[in-house]
Amino acid sequence: MGTCCGKIGPDPPDPYGPSQAVAVVAAGSSFTTERSSVSKGLDPRVIDNLVLELLNLIASFVDNDEESPVSLVKLHVIAEKEEGWFQVVTSMVNTIPLDNPLGPSAISIVFDDCPLPSKEQVIKLQQMYGLSAMRALSGDINVQVERNICVVLGCVADKLAGPNSVAVLTEETLDYMLSFLMFRREPRIVLFALIALEKFAHTTENKLTIKARLDQEEDNPLVFLEKFANSQDWTWRQVGFCARWALDNLFTVPTRLLSYLAVDMTEIHAIMNSQDVSEYLKMSCDGLEARCDSYSFESVRCTFSVNTGAWYYECTIITPGVMQIGWATKSSHFLNHEGYGIGDDLYSLSYDGCRKLLWHEAKPSPVYEVDGWRPGDIVGCLIDMEREEAIFSLNGRRIRRCTNLFETSRANHIDLKQPSKGFFAAASFMAFQQCRFNFGVEPFRFPPTDREFKNFNDHGKLTDEEKTVLPRRLMLEKLRATATKENACSICCDNEATCMLLPCNHRGFCSLCTAQLKECPIDITFLESPTPPTIRRIRNPPSPALSTSSSASTSSSSSMLDAFSLYLNTQLNLSRDNLANVRYCLA
Repeated sequence: MGTCCGKIGPDPPDPYGPSQAVAVVAAGSSFTTERSSVSKGLDPRVIDNLVLELLNLIASFVDNDEESPVSLVKLHVIAEKEEGWFQVVTSMVNTIPLDNPLGPSAISIVFDDCPLPSKEQVIKLQQMYGLSAMRALSGDINVQVERNICVVLGCVADKLAGPNSVAVLTEETLDYMLSFLMFRREPRIVLFALIALEKFAHTTENKLTIKARLDQEEDNPLVFLEKFANSQDWTWRQVGFCARWALDNLFTVPTRLLSYLAVDMTEIHAIMNSQDVSEYLKMSCDGLEARCDSYSFESVRCTFSVNTGAWYYECTIITPGVMQIGWATKSSHFLNHEGYGIGDDLYSLSYDGCRKLLWHEAKPSPVYEVDGWRPGDIVGCLIDMEREEAIFSLNGRRIRRCTNLFETSRANHIDLKQPSKGFFAAASFMAFQQCRFNFGVEPFRFPPTDREFKNFNDHGKLTDEEKTVLPRRLMLEKLRATATKENACSICCDNEATCMLLPCNHRGFCSLCTAQLKECPIDITFLESPTPPTIRRIRNPPSPALSTSSSASTSSSSSMLDAFSLYLNTQLNLSRDNLANVRYCLA
């Protein structure tokens, strides 16, 4: 599970009450002024303790259905007042350390449910910190504070939209962020300054303003920074990845060839599928590297599935935070906004080396065999369909064999060796996380030695179109230009709309989408679930008038319905209730 906090309880504790003892990080001399500029309210040490408590809890919080941590609830209550909001932000800037991989995620978590700040509050915050090119270029720079300020700016840009976002992107604030990009003083600051610019560019006017400033430079700083995309310095590599993505999607340069046109895909036959990915995940032009800079828990599957034999792939860890890497079938659903990803359902299994957990059915199992992963570590993922086991490794050190995926499938009468149930390499990413996949195009670092295995790249086949990872803006333009059939399903926009939902009688859905609905997406009516399940045939589905039932109930049509029901049940593994919800409309 990707989110580290669940729903907020009905009675939040007193934010002014005592907190559990946590070591307080002393504020350095470089930011004492900012502390004193906030009007006196709650003791800053109390808020510092709450922030550090939350940071310590993130790695251990694994259930999305649990109540929010007490420290998070207290911070949100404090931030409801303007004075408290400034104190919470100031505390996060001053106390969250550089060496904690979940530090930036903690800031985004606090901001996610905090009251929306006004533009006046944000401008006051910028003035309080004196954001300008002069601050960015000052000789005595506190890397921790400046990194955290950039993270805060990105979170603010994510929360605000339209005119408010334009108002808070002042010339001084823009100079502050661009100065880090142009002078490249410290990669951790450069990275989050670049991400903050991306967030501000969600508003078109800001995007044009930022692009105009970049174009004014004799040498566009992003063009230089993208050269670090293959660096072995893992922080600079993140900078290069984000710079290249920004140049392809946001701040294009007319004389620069888009990355997907320049990359050589000749030897690559298996990649992460850009058509089978949640909406906010960033992918490299070769389809082998992925990154998430969104608060949601983004997931992706690869282009090649397996259902027989033993298969292996490796993943290079670039950021040491929360990722769930492993195996998933087509039946696994990406619920990115709810924090569910790979390993959080019946049809997937994953390894999370940050929290040292194995995940299946959203249930964590602790890992004791290896330490937590670090940048540059290699995660090995092996699945053996004949022995019915999956094995993860970290830098060649094996973690215990996992058989629960196969055991639960047998208990639920799921045949994982069916072609439709094949396993894909898959991964889910928390905010600000990145990794690179190797499906065999490069030699494996730690291949299994106790059995023969296959790799995806030797057996995968991709057309030129399937190998192309289009920039998101071009993909959206392509979708807009795609003509949709008049009677296409309003959910998938692919199959013909042949179903009517009961009891609400709403139309416009195909049989595959209808089979997965529990409630009507139009008016949230719960669908009927008769027992035993039945299927009603309806004539002339495209007609807006109510369809008439068939007058003849022949044995052949009944057999056809039974066969079609069996087909859907085997392909989608529908429960009895979901199968009963389907009302097939035969023309």
